[in-house]
Amino acid sequence: MRLSTPEEVRARIGTEVGLSPWVEISQDMINRFADLTDDHLFIHIDPVAAAATPFGGTIAHGFLVMSLLSSLAKGVNVALEGLVTSVNYGFDKVRMVSPVHAGKRIRGRFVLQHFTEKGPGQWLLTLAATVEIEGEARPALVAEWLSLQWVKTPG
Repeated sequence: MRLSTPEEVRARIGTEVGLSPWVEISQDMINRFADLTDDHLFIHIDPVAAAATPFGGTIAHGFLVMSLLSSLAKGVNVALEGLVTSVNYGFDKVRMVSPVHAGKRIRGRFVLQHFTEKGPGQWLLTLAATVEIEGEARPALVAEWLSLQWVKTPG
């Protein structure tokens, strides 16, 4: 990971800072998420019943796709010199645009939108996060994702 100065990060606003590899959303993954969250709606776990819906088969939970953002963002390269830690700060906007069918592959695309100093050694980054579905024009999810970074301050 390349460490950057605040000026270097600001110069990257509006540019892509990460693109993940494709990740398959398997039926097994969907089933395990259903068990973990106790969300066993048939559209996610019953291929026969789901086939009779407008979706034509099982689809991933929207929150499963959203929860994968952390994993998809592993390749995002926006880290400040002196980085102590970085944490999720939340979302300004999240939209689950299109369903992800079992067996499809997704990937994350990340663009740096904003970068502001919140206080001494504390920086807020806003990423435009898009989860793309392989072979489909519309994304699964779009979000404005917030992250806080703490850096060592002199003194």
